[in-house]
Amino acid sequence: MALDQLLLTAAPWLAWSGLGLGVLTIAAFLAGWGLRFRLVGVSSFTLLLAVSCWAFALSYSPPVVVDGAIRVPMVFDNGNDLVVAQVKPDLDPITVDATLQQLAGNLRGSGRGSNVVTVRLRALQPIADGVSKPVILGETERDFRRSAS
Repeated sequence: MALDQLLLTAAPWLAWSGLGLGVLTIAAFLAGWGLRFRLVGVSSFTLLLAVSCWAFALSYSPPVVVDGAIRVPMVFDNGNDLVVAQVKPDLDPITVDATLQQLAGNLRGSGRGSNVVTVRLRALQPIADGVSKPVILGETERDFRRSAS
């Protein structure tokens, strides 16, 4: 079962449990039980979990997976208009293009200062003992004004 479906299934169960605990809390206050204040915390936390599961399930979007792409670490993100990821220097061009598409697809535009983000894939090429030079293997742009996510 997908994560969003699991959360959408759990949310009503948690909501009904929270409401049941709320009724039990009211009964505990009317009867003067000693655990009435604990029930306030348990019922409110259960309702909070229900709302959180529902909200996260609605906002969840699975990561983009492109055939032929590899997972690479992002080594630089200025939070505005440039993201750089690093790969090994012996990558074939098909894998470079697929990896760039995957990286660009998994970027989120919220919080960025620019609507267009440049995604670069670089490799470190050794030029001397302990010294290397960054080489750009590919580059693409992600325009958040044109895409939905």
